[in-house]
Amino acid sequence: MQESQIESAESALIERIRKGENDLFYALIQPYERSVYLTAYAVLRNPDDAEDAAQEALLKAFAHLDQLRSNEKFKGWLLLIALNEARQRRRRDRQHLYESLDAEPIETEDGDFTPQQFADWREVPSETLERKEIRASVRRALESLKLKYREVFVLRDMQHLSMADTAQVLGISVPLVKIHLHRARLQMREQLTPMFGKRWIERLPFFKGKKPW
Repeated sequence: MQESQIESAESALIERIRKGENDLFYALIQPYERSVYLTAYAVLRNPDDAEDAAQEALLKAFAHLDQLRSNEKFKGWLLLIALNEARQRRRRDRQHLYESLDAEPIETEDGDFTPQQFADWREVPSETLERKEIRASVRRALESLKLKYREVFVLRDMQHLSMADTAQVLGISVPLVKIHLHRARLQMREQLTPMFGKRWIERLPFFKGKKPW
């Protein structure tokens, strides 16, 4: 189904839910449950906390569905709720365990990270990715990213939001999204090169929603 058809079907569902057919809400959110969880996990790095935040985000989405504007995409709006819920939970409950969420200065391409190895992203056999130790390595690599890079990486490369939608969700500029995404990809590549050698892919299966942990 094309994106325009998906958006049209979602709009119809949303309109029916707003008119009282609340049972349809699960059909609306079902394609995005994993995305909501992964977005929360990117911030919290704890499965239990991420599940709690994801559940709360879905409840808030239901309660505030009437606030979704006609020009907003439902997925981006939903992931913004998830991101905000995870950030609030992080500040409230586990602030001492994580790096600061304070605003950081705008970065340029001339940053402080230089990868030691430059492997091209090429295809890795899917059966290889089923190995538990590789899934664990991918998870650790993701968790090693700074929060600002991890958020962009999850939204852009794992959830496939557009650059513009990613920027809107995070409240930053498109150029900054590009910079953070570039850095995130380099650091992920640096972390995973010892495991995968010279073979990489642009779209690992877990980027499409498969949980890597």
